[in-house]
Amino acid sequence: MANNNTSTLHHYVPQGYLRGFATDQNRVHVRPLDQSRKSFVSNTRNVAAQSHFHTLYDVFEPDGFEKNLSELEGQSIRIIRRLTDGKLPIPKEDRHVLSFFIALQSVRGPETRRSIDQLHAQIVRAEVGMGGRENVSKWVEKQLGFEPTDEQAERIWEEATQPGGPPIELSNREQLEFMVNAAQEITPFIFLRPWSIVQFKRRALLTSDSPVTLVPHKDQERWLGVGFQTAWGITFPLSRRYGLLMSDPIPMIEGFDENLIHDQLQGIVEGEIDHILAGSTKLERFFNYNTVYNAREYLYCHPEDKAFIPVDLPAPKLTNMNADIFSDRHF
Repeated sequence: MANNNTSTLHHYVPQGYLRGFATDQNRVHVRPLDQSRKSFVSNTRNVAAQSHFHTLYDVFEPDGFEKNLSELEGQSIRIIRRLTDGKLPIPKEDRHVLSFFIALQSVRGPETRRSIDQLHAQIVRAEVGMGGRENVSKWVEKQLGFEPTDEQAERIWEEATQPGGPPIELSNREQLEFMVNAAQEITPFIFLRPWSIVQFKRRALLTSDSPVTLVPHKDQERWLGVGFQTAWGITFPLSRRYGLLMSDPIPMIEGFDENLIHDQLQGIVEGEIDHILAGSTKLERFFNYNTVYNAREYLYCHPEDKAFIPVDLPAPKLTNMNADIFSDRHF
């Protein structure tokens, strides 16, 4: 049971990270992608957050996960500050911590949760629908563990086979388990990339509610999609003046000799290839373009940097994948 000291407002974009784009008073400019809504300025405490987003209701300490997450965030923000102070290379252990933090940031937003719920709903729709009305009771018995009445079976059939599938909302525990497992799988594809810290003096960077962007290869067909393993690069704004570009390691690996490849990879993880780049207008536009078009609902920036927000913005994207399985199938 929660006590008076239990944290209830949980950020899916950490406050400490957002402060890198805010004023000394922690004020940040917020631009909704929905252009019918007006921009506003808010405290970092009040944005990119939802009530009980990380609460586990079935344990003695409901906000225990949130507290552990806050420790990771604090450690990661300190590493980011060292990077923006020009302290390269960073220790391999710190590189791994920050890689995991970035991986986690890519899968922790509300849009990921909506996508997972939508995917589960579509799977149930396909299973029940393709099994046929006559087999609903068997499906319920196998999946839910009880024998339904005729009335219950009919209601389940109607809900399961409706467009979009049944209303499914996974528990926080299930969502958090997915988030952590996915981040662990993604981490190596961040850790094993050469890192470039891009420093801007006159130009400025935006961030968003989904600040980790996968950049495809120029010659890649759009329908193929892009993943952490296949991306040409990954962008992550570190602060309003610094961006992190994680590039494809393959060009860094020369030849096919096993020992040489091992040495090259070891050099990457030790940070021997990492470097600082001077920012330019082209690089600012590159970072901000990717940030804007990967955002889900909101852009964030320092109030003095709102001029870097494009006039034409993409529509909000409330999910990060199309999970419509057999969407045109009527059962």
